[in-house]
Amino acid sequence: MREVSPGIYIETDQRGANYGGIVTDDGVVVIDTPMVPVQARAFRDELRRLSGGKPFLYVINTDHHRGHILGNQFFQPTPVIAHDQAWKHMKGYSDNFKQRVIDSFKKEPEIQAQFTDIEIIVPDVTFSHRLDIVRGGRDIRIIKVGGHTVATSVVWLPEERLLFVGDAVWVDQHPYMAQANSKEWLDGLTFIRKLKADRLLPGRGPVCGREATERMSEYIRFMRHRVRVNHRQGKSKQETVAAVVREMTGWFPIAPAVKSKTESQIKQGIGRIWNEMEKAARVKENAEIEADTEASDDE
Repeated sequence: MREVSPGIYIETDQRGANYGGIVTDDGVVVIDTPMVPVQARAFRDELRRLSGGKPFLYVINTDHHRGHILGNQFFQPTPVIAHDQAWKHMKGYSDNFKQRVIDSFKKEPEIQAQFTDIEIIVPDVTFSHRLDIVRGGRDIRIIKVGGHTVATSVVWLPEERLLFVGDAVWVDQHPYMAQANSKEWLDGLTFIRKLKADRLLPGRGPVCGREATERMSEYIRFMRHRVRVNHRQGKSKQETVAAVVREMTGWFPIAPAVKSKTESQIKQGIGRIWNEMEKAARVKENAEIEADTEASDDE
């Protein structure tokens, strides 16, 4: 656990994502919770130790993906805060979802064995755009930026000039885009830059500066450009994915152990953007048909 500013911590060595803690005079605000039970308990206990045993005030989930929310159960009865859409998704997590979590660790039986009683703790407090917490000498602002998911949010500490950006920013690795809105993601990155934080605490990778958002924007813009070119050439989704994935793999390093998984992740992102392009083309086509029809009616 690294202290990036007095009483503000980030944990970057756990499975799933990065996790944070903000110590206030009244207690601790937790930013996301580890996916693996042993790591979630260790993270909880370390925050207790670092805070001198202060109570947990809130858990903030920056989105609804399992790497951010599965450890919520180990912080109960602490209230959970997340975006409205995160609540909607988490409320729908069934036994099917829990089984998929367990199955994802079939090659790691020592971790799989820990998932004996998965309990999904849905948000107690939700917001649609922004929620401010002013407590214990801290000003904490939770702001929805979207992009990575419909619920992706950042946690801004204006006094400290620090920004927990969740999975809006991935440092030196390919982002997961299977549920993304790429245009909204670019807008979110622009918003993050405008806050002019001194340091960003990303969802994946080391603490960084605003320059990390530029690399993310370049990645997304390039993928959008290449998909748009293939789509306009009339190539199918499958043809586009096959062509563009080869152009994307070199953007960030890929460890041999996760090569297949990462390439699959990149393909999902390309497919997602192709769907965006297809939808936009259909909307434009329908608008043109409607305009032609109205013109004919006026003649």
